[in-house]
Parts: sequence; C-alpha cells; structure tokens
Amino acid sequence: MAIAFEDGVRRREAPRRSAVRTAAIILTAGESRRMGQVKAYLPFRGGTFLSVLAETFRPFCDVVIAVFGFDGERLAALAPPGLQATVNHDYQLGMLTSLQTGLRFAGAADRVLFTLVDHPAVAPSTIASLLASKSPIAIPRTAGKRGHPVMINAEIARQFLLEPTTSKVRDTIDRNAESIEYVDVPDTAIHDDIDDPALYEALLAREAAKR
Repeated sequence: MAIAFEDGVRRREAPRRSAVRTAAIILTAGESRRMGQVKAYLPFRGGTFLSVLAETFRPFCDVVIAVFGFDGERLAALAPPGLQATVNHDYQLGMLTSLQTGLRFAGAADRVLFTLVDHPAVAPSTIASLLASKSPIAIPRTAGKRGHPVMINAEIARQFLLEPTTSKVRDTIDRNAESIEYVDVPDTAIHDDIDDPALYEALLAREAAKR
C-alpha cells in the first residue's frame, strides 16, 4: 500500500471506514537500545513481533495502527499489509506522545486497545475478555499483576489527548482508578516485556516448549 504524508506524518494508506468502533494501537517508537535491534521486526511465530500482534488484534478491531518513532519513516514503510503506520516525531518526549499520535490517527473510535510491541504473545482470548468489559478502562491481570493490552473508551482517550506532553501514561490511568476493571485472564504473556536478547531467547524457548 502507498505511503502518504499528512501534517508532516508519514502514514500507510488503507481503506477508511466511515466510523471506527474499535481501534488497536501498537506502540513501537523506542530505540531498542537494550535489544540492539528493532523489536518490531524481530522474528516470531513465522512473522515478526509487529505482524503477529497485528494479526492477533485484526479479528477484533476495525483498524490496527502502529506508532513508530526512532527511524520512523523507514520502519513505517516496512509495516505489514493491512496495518496503518504513523510516525511520532516527538517520541523522545515519552510514551504518552506516541499514544496521543495513535489516538489522533484512530479518530472517533468508541474504544481503543493499546499495547507495547514487546508483548507479542498475548492471546486472542485476552483481547476478547477485555472487549467484553463495559468499564471505561479494562486492564488484564494474571496472578495479581496487571499487564497489556489496555482497553479504554472514548472519554478516557479524550483525556489522554488533553494531557500535556510532560505527563505519563499512568497519570490518566491513575486519575481514573475507580473506573478500572481488572480482567483476570490465564495469560502470562500480558506481562512480557521483551527488552533485551536474554528475554527474547527466553520467549523463543517458551514458544518452542509449546510445540
């Protein structure tokens, strides 16, 4: 698919729906310094972290968006078909700016799922469980520990967009603590944070053990 520029942002064009009900945002703007290579394109399950996550979200979402930052235009051009790519040129200001970039791209979504690209093994059943929630914020939890992806409704998304760039993602979440539903799921992959080669090798070993 073609790449287009709009407001200085490079985006992968895809057919647009008149109204997006559910959007997924994959945050992959970091420099991957600890990993030593781009995490979005690490091999995984016959694809990459990014392509596997996109395919996991796709059955549940009207649009799946990847937000790049470091070397963004080049990496966005490599995004798999069917994934909409956008670039956060302010990624060094923090994760919130990448989430805001994705939310602006998603437009009028009723609900949004967002996750980090280094959580590639999340189960489809976890996404289904989150989307069954009617709460403004739904966060998966396993063994008492919360993880990703996080689901938010349109009002919480609006609050994220109004935050100054000096804020953190957790500021909006914490301010709305009484609106959170913790969804217990049997999915330890919600805790994955594949930040370095050792963790990547452990992930691949875990996957091999399932075969």
